[in-house]
Order: sequence, then structure tokens, then C-alpha cells
Amino acid sequence: MDLLSAMASGFLVALQPENILAALIGALVGTATGVLPGLGVLGAMAILMPITLHLAPVTGIIMLAGIYYGAMYGGSTTAILLKIPGESGSIVTTLDGYEFARKGRAGSALMICAVGSFIAGTVSILGLSLFLPFLSDAALSFSSPEFCALAVLGALTLIRITGGDPAMGMMMLLVGMGLATIGVDAVGGSTRFTFGTESLALGFDLVPVALGLYGMSELLQVLQTRKGFPKAESVRLRDMVPTRAEWRRAWPAIVRGSGIGFFIGLLPGPGSLTSTFASYGVEKGLAREHKREFGKGAVEGFAGPEAANNAVATSALVPVISLGIPFTPNVALLLGALIVQGIQPGPLLLSQRPDIVWGLLASMYIGNIALLILNLPLVGLWVRLLRVPQYILVGAIFVVSIIGVYTMRSSMWDLVVLFSCGFAGFFLRRMGFDMAPLVLGLVLGPIFEKSLRETLFLSGGDLSIFVTRPISAVLVALCVVALAAPAVFTWVKRRGGWTKTVPAP
Repeated sequence: MDLLSAMASGFLVALQPENILAALIGALVGTATGVLPGLGVLGAMAILMPITLHLAPVTGIIMLAGIYYGAMYGGSTTAILLKIPGESGSIVTTLDGYEFARKGRAGSALMICAVGSFIAGTVSILGLSLFLPFLSDAALSFSSPEFCALAVLGALTLIRITGGDPAMGMMMLLVGMGLATIGVDAVGGSTRFTFGTESLALGFDLVPVALGLYGMSELLQVLQTRKGFPKAESVRLRDMVPTRAEWRRAWPAIVRGSGIGFFIGLLPGPGSLTSTFASYGVEKGLAREHKREFGKGAVEGFAGPEAANNAVATSALVPVISLGIPFTPNVALLLGALIVQGIQPGPLLLSQRPDIVWGLLASMYIGNIALLILNLPLVGLWVRLLRVPQYILVGAIFVVSIIGVYTMRSSMWDLVVLFSCGFAGFFLRRMGFDMAPLVLGLVLGPIFEKSLRETLFLSGGDLSIFVTRPISAVLVALCVVALAAPAVFTWVKRRGGWTKTVPAP
């Protein structure tokens, strides 16, 4: 199947009424999530994940993906209007976007970010469509040792670059992997660590755990602080047309940010944050005439990073679709949704379920267009959403969460897990723990265990198989680098290896 026929078949799937509706709902919910400070895209995805499990697999994943890239759009709204990033990827936008808005050009900044996000999303989807078949074919050379090493690499990389204490991150990762072992053994079929109780035999499902750690714990934090959402001024639609000079400065930054975001999204780690800082650094380095404006309202300072932020949201799907390995918590939740639906992402997904892969890509085209058309006229609605009383939003989210989790398996155990993880997440966050490694451990745990056991079975227990196969040897070397590099860099820096004496002029 060539690219054009594959995309045509994808649009046949994406243009079905239920899939169009799922893309629109996901995109709008994602935008609202990005606008509302605090909840986060993971919390929104976790809240709606139980609902998507009652839909067809392709419809459910389209809705979750819509929340994912929709939140990238919405995060810039509060970053520009309030200097509060709706998502971590919008942190850089606050530097120049808010200062630009203070000059009376808030509407123009929102328009530039929306158009830049649309262009970046389109470029990234095109790149994904072109490279995905090649990457999926290359991934067919992967076997159990490679998947085992890749799972370790993804976990180590996330722990190293989340910015927290690596020891605390490793602890949370091991907790997540430990929870994944409780219940039915996916390889042997026997129950383990259940202590004779039927409830524990059900195991710890991803949905109530993720929803508790991110959704419920965030709601408890909101209730504990008793702080209302910040107030934002209204933006008139007629003020949202940038000048020619602003467009002239914005479009080169948008193109560069799209390329930077696409390629960084292919790498392990929190790509959205990394790509925005990389884009900001590139724009500041290339600036000549307007270099002094950076930090004071430079157009390039928010146009490029916002484009990079949205390009990452698409290209980050490559490792999941082609390898079945997530490198970020958001994508890990998408992977978990596919697995719960009985679909195994990886090298064979493109050949076995092309309707899901190409239908998802086509729906992202549709979702990007819908976000561009709807978000600009709806800016006033998003601003008014910040004025809704918090007790209404919190109560509605509580009800949806409880109903969604219970109807998934009609199990009271899942509700116990939901509230237990909610309170645990609330206290762990206050203690400085990051929840992302735990969620990633819950997803990667079964993948790592299955591939490790298969590898040891094939090699007769000989661990040298990991270094005698070329691809797995490279991945093992990268794991060693991920573990040792920070310590080596610190040692070299303390020894003065990076310092140079500059003679006085």
C-alpha cells in the first residue's frame, strides 16, 4: 500500500461521523484542559479514558489523541493572557507572549500561536506519514532483547531528564513496576501476590491508577488551596489580526520551530519542554535587529516555541506506533489505552491494524483544522471558562471520574484503587515525588518482564545475548550512558574541564 492510498484509507476511517465527533470532543476538551491551570493533559486523558474504552478502538484513541494535541493549543492562552502556562510546554511562551500582550497585542499573539500551531501540527503529521512506514519496517528487526533494552532506556531517560531527584524517580518507577506484577501473570497465566483475595487478582489497572494520581490528587490539591482560577481580560475578535510586520517576523520562526519540534519529538524524554527551550535559544541566537526585544515581547520568542511544542505532540507518537515503547507519560497513557483495548502497538501494528494508524493520522489533520477554525472565535469562551466557580468544575470531574472508572469493569476494587491513588498522589506530590515514573513503570513493567523472560528463555539464561546482538548492544550502551553521563559531567565540571581562561581585553 503506497502512501497516498494509505492516507486515503485513513481519511475514510477518520471521516466517519463517530470519529469526527471523537476528534472534535477530544480537541475541545484538550483545549479547555490547557486553558485551565492545574489539571494537566494527563489528568484529562485519565478522566476520559474510561469512556473511550466503551468505544471502538480507533474512535477511543482518536479522542485521547485529540485531548493530547488540543492541550498544546490551549496552554498558550493562559501563558499569554495571565503569564501562567497551561502546560509545561508553554512555559517559554510566558517569557515573551505575556510581555507582547501587555503592549495591547494579546489577540495578535493568540492568532500567531494558533496559526503557528496549525502549521507545526501539519508539518509534523506529514513527516510522521512519510517516515512511519520506514520506521515500522526497520522495527521488524527488533526482538525480545531489543525491546527489553529499549524499555530500560525509556525509563532511565525519563528519570534523568524530568529534573527531579533521580533516586526518588527510580523509587517511583520500581513502585509502578511492582504494582504491574500483582494479579494474573501475562506469560504463565497464574495469579501472584494476591494473598488469596479476589480483588487483588484483578490487579492495578492503568486507568484508576493514572486517574487517581493525576486527576483526583489534583482536585484534592485544588480543594486544599481554596484558590479560584485567575481572572483574565476579554479579547475581542477584531483585535486578533497581526500586522504585516508581525507576520513577517513570525513565519520563519514557525518554520524553524516546526522542524526542531518534529525531530526532538522522536527522542526519549519530555520533548515539549526541551523543544521549546531549544527553539527559543535558536531564535535568540539568530536574531539581529530585534535581539534586545527578547524577554520584552519579541514575536519570535513565542511563535517558534509554540510551533515546536505542537510539532512534538505528533512526532512523539512515532516510538509508540513503530516500537510499542512510550518515552513520555502522555504517550504512555495512549499506549495503555491501546493495550486495554486488546491492541498491541509495535512493528506489526501498521500491517495488522492499518485502520488505527492511518485513521489516527488522518483524524489529526481534521483535528488541527478544527482547532484553528474553532479556537480563535472561542477565545472569549475559554476566558469565561476561567470564571466558572471551582466547586462546579471539581464536582463535575469527581462524578465523571467515579462513573467512568466503575463502568469500565463494574468493580468496586477499581474505585478503591482510584481514591487510594488519589490520596497517595496528593501526599507524594507534597513530598516532592514525581508521578510520571510510576505511571511509566506501570505501563513498561509488563513489557519489560515479558521481553526479559522471553530473552532468557531463548538464550538459556545467558545474559550475554544483550551485548552480542548489534541493536541490543547499542541500546545497552545508551542505557549505561543514561546512568553514568550525569555523574561524569559533574566530575568533569568540578575538575575544571569545561572552564577556559579568557584573557582580558
